[in-house]
Amino acid sequence: MDITKIKTLGDLKRSGYKSRTIKEEIRENLIGKIRSKEKTFPGIVGYEETVIPDTERALLSRHNILFLGLRGQAKTRMARQMVNLLDEYIPTIAGSEINDDPFSPLSKFAKDMVAGQADETPIHWVHRSERYGEKLATPDVSVADLIGDIDPIKAANLKLSFADEMVIHYGIIPRSNRGIFVINELPDLQARIQVALFNILQEGDIQIRGFKLRMPLDILFVFTANPEDYTNRGSIVTPLKDRIESQILTHYPKTIETSLEITEQEADILPEQVNKINISDLVKRLIEQVAFEARSNEYVDKKSGVSARLTIAAYENAVSSAERRAIIHNEKQTQIWISDLVGIIPSITGKIELVYEGEQEGPYQVAVNLLEKAIRTQFIQYFPNPEVAKKKKSTTGKPGQQLRTEDESPYKGIIRWFDGGNHLDLLLDTNDANKLNALYKVEGLHSFVKKFYPQANDRENALLMEFVLHGLASYSLISKKMLDGKIEFKDLMGSMMNFGAMNFEDDLSEDDFK
Repeated sequence: MDITKIKTLGDLKRSGYKSRTIKEEIRENLIGKIRSKEKTFPGIVGYEETVIPDTERALLSRHNILFLGLRGQAKTRMARQMVNLLDEYIPTIAGSEINDDPFSPLSKFAKDMVAGQADETPIHWVHRSERYGEKLATPDVSVADLIGDIDPIKAANLKLSFADEMVIHYGIIPRSNRGIFVINELPDLQARIQVALFNILQEGDIQIRGFKLRMPLDILFVFTANPEDYTNRGSIVTPLKDRIESQILTHYPKTIETSLEITEQEADILPEQVNKINISDLVKRLIEQVAFEARSNEYVDKKSGVSARLTIAAYENAVSSAERRAIIHNEKQTQIWISDLVGIIPSITGKIELVYEGEQEGPYQVAVNLLEKAIRTQFIQYFPNPEVAKKKKSTTGKPGQQLRTEDESPYKGIIRWFDGGNHLDLLLDTNDANKLNALYKVEGLHSFVKKFYPQANDRENALLMEFVLHGLASYSLISKKMLDGKIEFKDLMGSMMNFGAMNFEDDLSEDDFK
């Protein structure tokens, strides 16, 4: 039987329908999902062993919840997912502003209707998607917004006294009765407004102006907060925090694999981009590594956090960088090169909060440094560690004799080419053919990559060749400079000598030439 076809209170009684509180409803539906091995929070990645079990325990305990964590940790998404634990439809008294339960009405409007029409009271069915309320806490939020106020226009239209309960205009919380209500960034709510929530959470009554209404609202409250907010913009008043039964700590992805899965799921890449742009696993890992580097970087404010939105935006920008280049050169297919990652810098600068030293360094330079550190960290996952190669000592040759570091390094052929006075300019907007021609000029580069990745195809091989150059530069074995429109690779010693000569010339005065 389709219960939504029931239109009156009498028919509802005869159907055998039984009302449940929202917390009982969520609890029973959650138990059903756990028993049937369904995902309780689909699309939430990385919380399978931590946040999700904590949330399930809180919901089974019928608790109100506070999600405490840094920005970009899916706190609001967790709350929104709880809608899936509600019944598909619930009955309310038609015309009620606060979703009155037909079997136990709260508002004067609903009570009067049931008293006057009895079993003929009309029933309205509310879908679970309509049983979710959300409010971003800002300093200008008032008690009237949340709880309600007297509406003088309603009083005038209905010709009622201000003493009549019918003149009350209910706020967003009473209107979320029999639903889920979320307050994001709770510490931003003024303390006096937080106090107004005490009775709703504990005693179940609300006060609007002169009215003291015994109105046991049936609501699951979910709050979100950033730990930094306790000392930065505001705080959660202690009595309110005491009334929130479960406080659940959220966190960032703990592994690159988890972070990759989140970005892949959330990034908005168009089908035409997918068909045109090849995105290697290497590039994806470099982008994720940037976020991991930022979260531990001394220039980045750790208390503010580095949102997962950084890697999502960076991923989208990387794809667009390659797409733009393909459009310029009318290429039907291309891939994201390491040099294309210059295009993700705008995605980094707007997503990190810097400490004082970072501000002195400048957002752009910090972003560039994070990208370089990501390359350095990931490089040794693909090729031998240049630091180890430098320190490696030979056991061959005459007793007591050691070969030079360059002779021991697997990178010696590549480095020797640059030491011979050669340099390589990789234009950022060049086409793939020119990029390949430039890379193959570096002696020993192609054979080095083939030694470690003999099964790589031409496209993968070329990307790895470029990666080797960036990796060697990150370990200071060759020089790399980012100039307008190109990246220049040279030998390290020559670059240092040129830099020293420039400084020396700057220090000279006319008297030095007399």
